[in-house]
Amino acid sequence: MDGVGEWATSSYGVGRDNKVTLLSETRFPHSLGLLYSAFTYYTGFKVNSGEYKVMGLAPYGEPKYKDLILSELMDLKEDGSFMLNMEYFDYCAGLQMTSRKFEELFGGPARKPETLLTQRDMDLARSVQDVTEEVMLRTTRHIHKETGEKNLCLAGGVALNCVGNGRILREGPFEHIWIQPAAGDAGGALGAALFAWYQYLDNKRTADGQRDFQRGSYLGPEYKNGAIADYLQRNNIPYTELPDEEIPEKIADLIAQEKVIGWFEGHMEFGRARWAPALSLAMRDLRRCRKL
Repeated sequence: MDGVGEWATSSYGVGRDNKVTLLSETRFPHSLGLLYSAFTYYTGFKVNSGEYKVMGLAPYGEPKYKDLILSELMDLKEDGSFMLNMEYFDYCAGLQMTSRKFEELFGGPARKPETLLTQRDMDLARSVQDVTEEVMLRTTRHIHKETGEKNLCLAGGVALNCVGNGRILREGPFEHIWIQPAAGDAGGALGAALFAWYQYLDNKRTADGQRDFQRGSYLGPEYKNGAIADYLQRNNIPYTELPDEEIPEKIADLIAQEKVIGWFEGHMEFGRARWAPALSLAMRDLRRCRKL
């Protein structure tokens, strides 16, 4: 599930032995990724790089515009397939994502970048996030019903929406889920190489029971506590070292104070950073607790 490839914007199929057989696809201009990018643009963020900010903004809002999106912008079916109402979008032929009719529907022009975020922007982010999760859930349930498979692999830019992935894991019908760590365009090179090696050249592929041959793409360096402490001391950088058992409570306190947490552990990973979505989930849960 992505913005757009050549023409396909999402597709699904079944992998068996060394072959992948595609069963269905949705084609441009009807695209879940481009719908999300339209709201990325409209809330004042950069398309193709600011979508994670919309996901991070969503927990601060309410889904006030969800029904409006489903009634005016898209015709969503029970199986997750949909068509967009292109009267509201300008990405097919214009120079921006949304049309004037889109602005009229949501009560004004797009937010200018770097200006103050309003509650309306937060509500728009939450609304498109909820719609995205609904499409992802309906689609995966339909795929399970059609194929009967127990394992689900996800790729494409939409698969970087880990809040939606979390709902598939918790509420969906699949026993196991695996998400390509380089789920965006960067992973296309890996997919092309594997496709050529297995499907085009017909080399044998043998599974050994491991669900993650990529091992999370942890291809970068790893730094132990001692090496980090040595560096900090050599450069006269102040730091505090906590015992492992104190770290969860300390982090929870900092999140409760609405601090931003950067988490570094193990090998560096190839792909996109995941801390922002994790913080998004934490803030959503924290705000729900406060309401209770």
